[in-house]
Amino acid sequence: MRNVEQLTDVVTFHGEGPVWSLEWGGLRFVDMHAGGVLTLRDDGAVDRITVGKVAAMVRPRVDGGYVVATEKGIALADDLTAAPTREIRLTDRENERMNEGGAAPDGSLYVGSMAWDGSPEGGRLYRVTPDGGTEVVLDPVTISNGLGFSPDHTRAYYADSGPGRLDVFDVDGGVLGGRRPLVTFDDDDGGVPDGLVVDSQGCLWVAVNGAGQVRRYSPDGELLETVAVPVPGVTACTLGGPSLTDLFVTTSRESDDTPGAGALYATAVDVPGLPVLPFAG
Repeated sequence: MRNVEQLTDVVTFHGEGPVWSLEWGGLRFVDMHAGGVLTLRDDGAVDRITVGKVAAMVRPRVDGGYVVATEKGIALADDLTAAPTREIRLTDRENERMNEGGAAPDGSLYVGSMAWDGSPEGGRLYRVTPDGGTEVVLDPVTISNGLGFSPDHTRAYYADSGPGRLDVFDVDGGVLGGRRPLVTFDDDDGGVPDGLVVDSQGCLWVAVNGAGQVRRYSPDGELLETVAVPVPGVTACTLGGPSLTDLFVTTSRESDDTPGAGALYATAVDVPGLPVLPFAG
């Protein structure tokens, strides 16, 4: 079993959504419930931009700047080092907040949500088109989490942490269809699927929240490898670094007081990742 090293001090309450992009100088991730967008510096320190009550995920934009999911929608920044200046609202439901998601090959943005109290079927999956149009893609879901696309852009992988399931979709022009189960987690797994990233071989690296692990699955759902993380609250992962072979892992201390919970971790892997897909809006 591969192990990780701790890269930072405890810098988040609920770390999530790591993303590597050369456009913004390396690795960014979020401190979700503190509304923080964090950038990892070479010395292990982090810079922080506060965007509001919630910062659920962050992605680069095609023409520069970044997009971040907030409590009730998304916010757009033209400057990589500044707070967002405009917002697109996705919901007015009081108990709903944004969670995870990702950009699609066609330049659209998928943003998932969940209920603040975690109640079953309290979330949705939204799609935002580059021109700012919005639609509900999945309704209901419980805890909409990781989303990633295969190297050839014909499949999408999606985690709903509520029922503990990884699903696969067919992709046609950026639109998801043909949803079917890929991996179902049960009590013996010790956790639920959370954030995920797809590597250049089309395999999935999945954070298993509650189990202190990141697992690598084949496109057919076969478990290939397990990475041990020294805290249970493993929330998300990405592949980055100069050769895209560094696996970065975010963690949470929301329900865990293990020393090191809320720090960022990393390890080297053998198969590189894919360049992050940007939002075209």
